[in-house]
Amino acid sequence: MNKVKPIIWGIAIITLGVIFGGNAIGLFNFNVFFEGWWTLFIIVPSAISLITEKGRMASLAFLAAGVILLLAAQNVFSYDAAWKVILAVALILFGIAMIFGTIFHSKSNKEVAEKVKKLGENGNMDAHTAIFSGSDKTYKKEVFSGANLVAVFGGVDIDLREAIIEKDTVIRACAAFGGVNIVVPNDVRVKSKSCFFFGGIADERKDASNKGKHTIYVDATGGFGGVTITDRK
Repeated sequence: MNKVKPIIWGIAIITLGVIFGGNAIGLFNFNVFFEGWWTLFIIVPSAISLITEKGRMASLAFLAAGVILLLAAQNVFSYDAAWKVILAVALILFGIAMIFGTIFHSKSNKEVAEKVKKLGENGNMDAHTAIFSGSDKTYKKEVFSGANLVAVFGGVDIDLREAIIEKDTVIRACAAFGGVNIVVPNDVRVKSKSCFFFGGIADERKDASNKGKHTIYVDATGGFGGVTITDRK
């Protein structure tokens, strides 16, 4: 999907260029500045993310919000009603996400929660925080004993491929309007649980067979953000 996304964006930009060019030389008269045209800045990116990204609940929510605002701009209903409908849709999607997350991941979540509680008592956990900024940490032949990662309107990246992992460990990651990227070595297992409001966790490892001597337990939380687990920078 990483290769598909720029192709879709390229097609969208070419289409926009053709429209502007055709209007300029009189081939056709297509008015791109219709009532509510600005909602396309919400609808188009959300639609592309819905196709190309793994965490689709947030994309679906923003797509629905964009369509609702477009209908309001077209005087189908008032903006006051539109915001109430958007709130209702957001609550419904959040409820669906919680229900399905509980049904399909309850056993795994329970295991991870127990391990996080037990192993998280370790006082040697590192802390990396990015608030309206970025934080990038690469562990080179350093012992990794766990970490607390916080990204608020920013991004945190940690690279553990050359870290020394001597035992099972925990990573707590919180992403609020930001992102956390965790690069793990291939010789460890990774188990995760997440609780997000419009966002999520994505495991993008090429080899996610979870074969290894030690396990990294990832507890991801946040809103309007995401946590990515990968095995490549």
